[in-house]
Amino acid sequence: MDNTILKLIKKFKTNDPFEIAAHLNIFVRYEDLGSGTRGMYFKKLRRRYIVIHNGLNTEWQRFICAHELGHDRLHPGISRFWLDEQSLYNAGKYERQANKFAVKLLTAGDTLKTDETIRDLLSRNQIPVEMDQYFD
Repeated sequence: MDNTILKLIKKFKTNDPFEIAAHLNIFVRYEDLGSGTRGMYFKKLRRRYIVIHNGLNTEWQRFICAHELGHDRLHPGISRFWLDEQSLYNAGKYERQANKFAVKLLTAGDTLKTDETIRDLLSRNQIPVEMDQYFD
């Protein structure tokens, strides 16, 4: 996972998931996905899509884009939905990996400062603090 993230950042000179998705020709769309889904990744007719719930704030939209980008990079051929009931508490293996990918991508190049908590670092990088369990 770390090598994949480093290669993306080196190649595209950014850790912005929206820019990386654009460079990879992944179409990002915003739709009303209802109350139980924050985002999803899928392929259709050889095109790749990330769909983000349009009711989310910008912090969550950015995280969801990075999370779904994680599915694209780590789980090729598998379409995944970000389901609220699975995302924070009893996340499956693929969801945990995508969450970890998103946290690592969005914090790339940044480290904990003296007397700083993980939540402080996440907040500084505009990552929902609920994702602190995926920081290592």
